[in-house]
Amino acid sequence: MLKSMTGFGRSEVATKERKIIVEMKAVNHRFCDISIKMPKKLSFFEAGIRNLLKQYIGRGKVDVFINYEDYTENTVCVKFNEDLAREYLNNLKRLSSEFDLVNDITTSNLSRYPDVFTLEEQAIDEEQLWAFIEQVIREAAEKFVDARIAEGQNLKEDLLGKLDGMLEYVAFIEERSPEILEEYRGKLLAKVQELLGDTKIDEGILATELTIYADKICVDEETVRLRSHISNMKDTLMEDESVGRKLDFIAQEMNREANTILSKANDIEITNKAISLKTEIEKIREQIQNIE
Repeated sequence: MLKSMTGFGRSEVATKERKIIVEMKAVNHRFCDISIKMPKKLSFFEAGIRNLLKQYIGRGKVDVFINYEDYTENTVCVKFNEDLAREYLNNLKRLSSEFDLVNDITTSNLSRYPDVFTLEEQAIDEEQLWAFIEQVIREAAEKFVDARIAEGQNLKEDLLGKLDGMLEYVAFIEERSPEILEEYRGKLLAKVQELLGDTKIDEGILATELTIYADKICVDEETVRLRSHISNMKDTLMEDESVGRKLDFIAQEMNREANTILSKANDIEITNKAISLKTEIEKIREQIQNIE
């Protein structure tokens, strides 16, 4: 299925314990470039997230935004550092005795000393959390791919229409080419008769001249190859894999043949059709840049 490189996907799941929102958007890029923005709390899942996304993405610059909220009340606990508190207290008593000061230390005062009480996050059940995250990412990725496929279908229809138009130009060039040779033969005969009058024309010399001219303007090979490239591109558009690079290569070959036809053209009508061919090929190449 042909896919565009642009797309958007979003998924949101909320439970009593947590909520996660995943958004994905992409633009054109030669390679697969995935940028992930998420809370530090989830950073240890990054490799898994990247591997998961590569199942859905072949090419494109993809930005992934993950917003996560944890509603559970037992994720943080208070830890009492008894040894440190005792050390503070012993030193305060010593200070009071040494300098004959009033020992006014209270529980609340002691609790404010650094690291007597600390907040610690409890261990996360990584398997359970990953299952939750994976579900949402997959859903967002599937919507993202659906958007790419829908846009890819529009691109395919547009490209097939342009390719059919190119076939019409090629058919015109193939029909017009023999006519040019006949017109040249008539002009050549008229010119020779004008110069030689009633003198008999050497058919051998005339045939040689016509052969040389025909060789200069002959575009049979180019039109055959161009038809082959057009057919190849149509077949490639029907493939189910990532075909953007292949299409770009075919378009380059098509452009090469159109350039050769234009360089050989010795007729205004063929010149115009060759220019139209190049214009359509350039439009096709621009569209191909949007294909994964």
